[in-house]
Amino acid sequence: MKIHVHAVHFDADPRLVGFIQTKLNKLDTFYDRVTNAEVFLKLGKGEKSKVHKKHIEVKLNVPGQTIFVEEKGDTFEEATDLVLEVLKSQIKKFKDKKNIVEHKKPEVEPIAEELVEDEY
Repeated sequence: MKIHVHAVHFDADPRLVGFIQTKLNKLDTFYDRVTNAEVFLKLGKGEKSKVHKKHIEVKLNVPGQTIFVEEKGDTFEEATDLVLEVLKSQIKKFKDKKNIVEHKKPEVEPIAEELVEDEY
């Protein structure tokens, strides 16, 4: 899986980028067909305080669907852990839904051509 990390309006620490990539690579154990992931890191301002909340948005591309999750936390590591939990549950739902659809497909039986004799 290819992972692209984008820090919006600030420079991300390489250790933070490595931490996020390591965590997201663990998603391959749940579903190995994830093609790529885009991660957006943003600093949000609290309404009454000067403390910046950390926002993380993750967009996973899987065949046939895009999974999007957004979470907030006091640190990017905390927000990453929250995003990972939500992504795990969404991937499991996606796999279950995909398996149900595949099981419901009717089996197509080949139609034997019948020879019909015309009476003239």
